[in-house]
Amino acid sequence: MLSYRHSFHAGNFADVLKHIVLIEILQYLCKKPTPFAYIDTHAGAGLYDLQSGHAAKLNEAKAGFEKLRKDDWPELAPYFQVVEHHRASRTDSLYPGSPMIAHHFLRPQDRAFFYELHPRDFSQLDELTRNDPRIQTCQTDGFKGLISQVPPVARRGLILMDPPYEIKTDYETVFNSIRHACKRFSNGIYALWYPVVDRERINHLENRFLNSGLKDIQRFELGMHPDSDEIGMTASGMIVINPPWTLKDTMQLVLPRLSSALGEPGRAFSRCDILVPE
Repeated sequence: MLSYRHSFHAGNFADVLKHIVLIEILQYLCKKPTPFAYIDTHAGAGLYDLQSGHAAKLNEAKAGFEKLRKDDWPELAPYFQVVEHHRASRTDSLYPGSPMIAHHFLRPQDRAFFYELHPRDFSQLDELTRNDPRIQTCQTDGFKGLISQVPPVARRGLILMDPPYEIKTDYETVFNSIRHACKRFSNGIYALWYPVVDRERINHLENRFLNSGLKDIQRFELGMHPDSDEIGMTASGMIVINPPWTLKDTMQLVLPRLSSALGEPGRAFSRCDILVPE
Protein backbone atom coordinates (compact mmCIF):
# COMPACT_ATOMS: atom_id res chain seq x y z
CA MET A 1 0.00 0.00 0.00
CA LEU A 2 1.28 3.44 -0.96
CA SER A 3 -1.52 5.75 0.13
CA TYR A 4 0.39 7.31 3.04
CA ARG A 5 2.04 10.69 2.35
CA HIS A 6 3.97 12.29 5.18
CA SER A 7 3.45 15.71 3.59
CA PHE A 8 0.00 15.77 5.26
CA HIS A 9 1.59 15.35 8.72
CA ALA A 10 5.01 17.03 8.52
CA GLY A 11 6.02 18.99 11.59
CA ASN A 12 3.36 17.48 13.85
CA PHE A 13 3.97 16.52 17.48
CA ALA A 14 5.15 13.07 16.43
CA ASP A 15 7.78 14.60 14.15
CA VAL A 16 8.96 16.83 16.98
CA LEU A 17 9.60 13.81 19.21
CA LYS A 18 11.14 11.70 16.46
CA HIS A 19 13.47 14.41 15.22
CA ILE A 20 14.68 15.45 18.67
CA VAL A 21 15.64 11.83 19.38
CA LEU A 22 17.24 11.51 15.94
CA ILE A 23 19.36 14.64 16.37
CA GLU A 24 20.52 13.65 19.84
CA ILE A 25 21.77 10.31 18.48
CA LEU A 26 23.43 11.84 15.42
CA GLN A 27 25.25 14.38 17.55
CA TYR A 28 26.50 11.56 19.75
CA LEU A 29 27.80 9.60 16.74
CA CYS A 30 29.61 12.69 15.47
CA LYS A 31 31.63 13.01 18.68
CA LYS A 32 34.01 10.31 17.43
CA PRO A 33 36.00 10.81 14.21
CA THR A 34 35.39 7.25 13.05
CA PRO A 35 32.76 6.95 10.32
CA PHE A 36 29.20 5.78 10.80
CA ALA A 37 26.38 4.61 8.55
CA TYR A 38 22.84 5.98 8.70
CA ILE A 39 20.01 3.80 7.37
CA ASP A 40 16.51 5.25 6.96
CA THR A 41 14.05 2.49 6.07
CA HIS A 42 11.07 4.75 5.29
CA ALA A 43 12.67 8.02 4.33
CA GLY A 44 9.81 9.97 2.75
CA ALA A 45 10.33 12.97 0.48
CA GLY A 46 13.06 14.62 2.55
CA LEU A 47 11.69 18.17 2.70
CA TYR A 48 8.13 19.41 3.24
CA ASP A 49 6.52 22.79 2.65
CA LEU A 50 4.26 23.55 5.62
CA GLN A 51 2.29 25.95 3.43
CA SER A 52 1.54 23.33 0.77
CA GLY A 53 -1.96 22.09 0.08
CA HIS A 54 -1.17 18.78 1.74
CA ALA A 55 0.12 20.35 4.97
CA ALA A 56 -2.64 22.96 5.06
CA LYS A 57 -5.34 20.30 4.84
CA LEU A 58 -4.69 19.06 8.39
CA ASN A 59 -2.52 21.89 9.78
CA GLU A 60 -0.81 19.44 12.12
CA ALA A 61 2.40 21.49 12.28
CA LYS A 62 0.51 24.31 14.02
CA ALA A 63 0.06 22.04 17.03
CA GLY A 64 3.60 20.71 16.66
CA PHE A 65 6.78 22.42 15.50
CA GLU A 66 5.16 25.80 14.86
CA LYS A 67 3.97 25.95 18.45
CA LEU A 68 7.56 26.03 19.71
CA ARG A 69 9.64 29.21 19.94
CA LYS A 70 13.41 28.96 19.60
CA ASP A 71 14.15 31.37 22.44
CA ASP A 72 12.15 29.23 24.87
CA TRP A 73 14.11 26.06 24.06
CA PRO A 74 17.89 26.57 24.31
CA GLU A 75 18.26 22.83 24.92
CA LEU A 76 16.80 22.21 21.45
CA ALA A 77 19.11 24.64 19.64
CA PRO A 78 20.46 21.95 17.23
CA TYR A 79 16.90 21.07 16.20
CA PHE A 80 16.05 24.67 15.33
CA GLN A 81 19.41 25.10 13.60
CA VAL A 82 18.69 22.21 11.22
CA VAL A 83 15.29 23.65 10.30
CA GLU A 84 16.74 27.15 9.84
CA HIS A 85 19.53 25.77 7.65
CA HIS A 86 17.06 24.37 5.14
CA ARG A 87 14.84 27.43 5.27
CA ALA A 88 17.75 29.79 4.66
CA SER A 89 18.65 28.12 1.38
CA ARG A 90 15.11 27.75 0.03
CA THR A 91 11.97 29.09 1.71
CA ASP A 92 11.01 29.87 5.29
CA SER A 93 8.09 27.44 5.33
CA LEU A 94 10.13 24.27 4.82
CA TYR A 95 10.43 21.51 7.38
CA PRO A 96 13.07 18.75 6.97
CA GLY A 97 12.21 15.09 7.25
CA SER A 98 14.56 12.54 8.78
CA PRO A 99 16.80 12.02 5.70
CA MET A 100 17.61 15.72 5.37
CA ILE A 101 18.16 16.01 9.10
CA ALA A 102 20.67 13.16 8.84
CA HIS A 103 22.20 14.80 5.76
CA HIS A 104 22.88 17.90 7.85
CA PHE A 105 25.08 15.88 10.23
CA LEU A 106 26.90 13.66 7.74
CA ARG A 107 30.64 14.19 7.57
CA PRO A 108 32.87 13.31 4.59
CA GLN A 109 33.63 9.88 6.06
CA ASP A 110 30.01 8.92 6.78
CA ARG A 111 27.49 7.17 4.54
CA ALA A 112 23.68 7.14 4.34
CA PHE A 113 21.14 4.80 2.77
CA PHE A 114 17.61 6.11 2.18
CA TYR A 115 14.76 3.76 1.28
CA GLU A 116 11.41 5.00 0.00
CA LEU A 117 8.77 3.14 -2.03
CA HIS A 118 6.33 5.92 -2.96
CA PRO A 119 7.29 7.06 -6.51
CA ARG A 120 6.66 10.78 -6.00
CA ASP A 121 8.35 10.93 -2.62
CA PHE A 122 11.27 8.90 -3.91
CA SER A 123 11.65 11.21 -6.91
CA GLN A 124 11.84 14.29 -4.67
CA LEU A 125 14.23 12.61 -2.26
CA ASP A 126 16.47 11.41 -5.08
CA GLU A 127 16.57 14.91 -6.58
CA LEU A 128 17.63 16.39 -3.24
CA THR A 129 20.47 13.93 -2.71
CA ARG A 130 21.59 12.59 -6.10
CA ASN A 131 24.71 14.77 -6.26
CA ASP A 132 26.00 13.64 -2.87
CA PRO A 133 28.30 10.62 -3.23
CA ARG A 134 27.86 9.78 0.48
CA ILE A 135 24.18 8.97 -0.04
CA GLN A 136 22.45 6.07 -1.76
CA THR A 137 18.71 6.32 -2.40
CA CYS A 138 16.71 3.19 -3.18
CA GLN A 139 13.10 2.82 -4.32
CA THR A 140 12.61 -0.51 -2.65
CA ASP A 141 11.30 -2.13 0.52
CA GLY A 142 13.17 -0.58 3.44
CA PHE A 143 12.68 -3.63 5.66
CA LYS A 144 14.58 -5.76 3.15
CA GLY A 145 17.00 -2.94 2.43
CA LEU A 146 18.00 -2.76 6.07
CA ILE A 147 19.03 -6.41 6.18
CA SER A 148 21.10 -5.98 3.02
CA GLN A 149 23.09 -3.12 4.58
CA VAL A 150 24.02 -4.62 7.95
CA PRO A 151 26.59 -4.85 9.23
CA PRO A 152 27.84 -1.65 7.59
CA VAL A 153 31.46 -1.33 6.59
CA ALA A 154 31.93 1.37 9.24
CA ARG A 155 30.77 -0.96 12.05
CA ARG A 156 29.06 2.05 13.67
CA GLY A 157 25.61 3.14 12.73
CA LEU A 158 22.08 4.33 13.32
CA ILE A 159 19.00 2.71 11.86
CA LEU A 160 15.79 4.76 11.86
CA MET A 161 12.62 2.81 11.19
CA ASP A 162 9.34 4.74 11.00
CA PRO A 163 6.89 3.00 8.68
CA PRO A 164 3.37 4.40 8.23
CA TYR A 165 1.81 1.25 9.72
CA GLU A 166 -0.75 1.22 6.89
CA ILE A 167 -0.74 -2.55 7.13
CA LYS A 168 -1.48 -4.16 10.49
CA THR A 169 1.31 -6.68 9.96
CA ASP A 170 3.82 -3.79 10.02
CA TYR A 171 3.87 -4.06 13.82
CA GLU A 172 5.14 -7.61 13.51
CA THR A 173 7.42 -6.77 10.59
CA VAL A 174 9.25 -3.99 12.44
CA PHE A 175 10.03 -6.30 15.33
CA ASN A 176 11.19 -9.16 13.12
CA SER A 177 13.30 -6.82 10.97
CA ILE A 178 15.05 -5.28 13.96
CA ARG A 179 15.62 -8.64 15.63
CA HIS A 180 17.13 -10.01 12.41
CA ALA A 181 19.29 -6.91 11.92
CA CYS A 182 20.53 -7.07 15.52
CA LYS A 183 21.81 -10.59 14.93
CA ARG A 184 24.00 -9.22 12.13
CA PHE A 185 24.83 -5.83 13.70
CA SER A 186 24.43 -6.14 17.44
CA ASN A 187 26.10 -2.86 18.42
CA GLY A 188 24.10 -0.66 16.06
CA ILE A 189 21.70 1.97 17.38
CA TYR A 190 18.11 1.19 16.37
CA ALA A 191 15.42 3.87 16.67
CA LEU A 192 11.86 2.69 16.01
CA TRP A 193 8.99 5.16 15.80
CA TYR A 194 5.45 4.01 16.61
CA PRO A 195 1.99 5.63 16.65
CA VAL A 196 -0.46 5.05 19.49
CA VAL A 197 -3.77 4.46 17.74
CA ASP A 198 -4.51 1.14 19.44
CA ARG A 199 -2.67 0.82 22.77
CA GLU A 200 -3.08 -2.94 22.77
CA ARG A 201 -0.91 -3.19 19.64
CA ILE A 202 1.81 -1.09 21.25
CA ASN A 203 1.70 -3.16 24.44
CA HIS A 204 2.10 -6.29 22.33
CA LEU A 205 5.02 -4.75 20.42
CA GLU A 206 6.77 -3.71 23.62
CA ASN A 207 6.25 -7.19 25.09
CA ARG A 208 7.94 -8.68 22.03
CA PHE A 209 11.01 -6.58 22.78
CA LEU A 210 10.84 -7.38 26.50
CA ASN A 211 10.96 -11.10 25.70
CA SER A 212 13.36 -10.88 22.75
CA GLY A 213 16.63 -11.32 24.60
CA LEU A 214 17.82 -7.93 23.32
CA LYS A 215 19.35 -5.64 25.93
CA ASP A 216 19.60 -1.90 26.56
CA ILE A 217 16.22 -0.71 25.27
CA GLN A 218 14.66 2.64 26.18
CA ARG A 219 11.20 4.11 25.46
CA PHE A 220 10.25 7.74 24.91
CA GLU A 221 6.61 8.65 24.41
CA LEU A 222 4.73 11.90 23.91
CA GLY A 223 0.93 11.90 24.19
CA MET A 224 -1.52 14.66 23.37
CA HIS A 225 -4.60 12.82 24.67
CA PRO A 226 -5.35 9.82 26.86
CA ASP A 227 -5.63 6.53 24.97
CA SER A 228 -8.78 6.40 22.85
CA ASP A 229 -10.24 4.24 20.11
CA GLU A 230 -12.10 7.19 18.63
CA ILE A 231 -9.73 10.05 17.78
CA GLY A 232 -6.88 8.53 15.78
CA MET A 233 -3.28 8.90 16.93
CA THR A 234 -3.31 10.08 20.55
CA ALA A 235 0.42 9.64 21.18
CA SER A 236 3.61 8.51 19.51
CA GLY A 237 6.83 7.06 20.77
CA MET A 238 10.35 5.92 20.06
CA ILE A 239 11.88 2.61 21.09
CA VAL A 240 15.67 2.92 21.03
CA ILE A 241 18.04 -0.03 21.25
CA ASN A 242 21.65 0.66 22.30
CA PRO A 243 20.90 4.33 22.98
CA PRO A 244 23.67 6.87 23.65
CA TRP A 245 24.22 7.36 27.36
CA THR A 246 23.19 11.00 26.94
CA LEU A 247 19.77 10.29 25.44
CA LYS A 248 17.71 9.41 28.50
CA ASP A 249 18.98 12.39 30.51
CA THR A 250 18.11 14.76 27.67
CA MET A 251 14.65 13.31 27.13
CA GLN A 252 13.85 13.32 30.85
CA LEU A 253 14.31 17.09 30.77
CA VAL A 254 12.64 17.78 27.43
CA LEU A 255 9.63 15.45 27.31
CA PRO A 256 7.64 16.86 30.26
CA ARG A 257 8.10 20.38 28.90
CA LEU A 258 7.04 19.28 25.42
CA SER A 259 3.87 17.66 26.71
CA SER A 260 3.00 20.90 28.52
CA ALA A 261 3.85 23.08 25.53
CA LEU A 262 2.08 21.03 22.86
CA GLY A 263 -0.76 19.33 24.73
CA GLU A 264 -3.76 20.26 26.81
CA PRO A 265 -3.33 20.52 30.59
CA GLY A 266 -4.54 17.39 32.32
CA ARG A 267 -4.63 15.39 29.08
CA ALA A 268 -1.12 15.45 27.61
CA PHE A 269 1.53 13.12 29.05
CA SER A 270 5.02 11.79 28.48
CA ARG A 271 6.98 8.63 29.25
CA CYS A 272 10.74 8.21 29.50
CA ASP A 273 11.87 4.86 30.80
CA ILE A 274 13.94 1.74 30.40
CA LEU A 275 12.18 -1.23 28.81
CA VAL A 276 15.18 -3.56 29.08
CA PRO A 277 18.35 -2.73 31.03
CA GLU A 278 21.86 -3.17 29.68
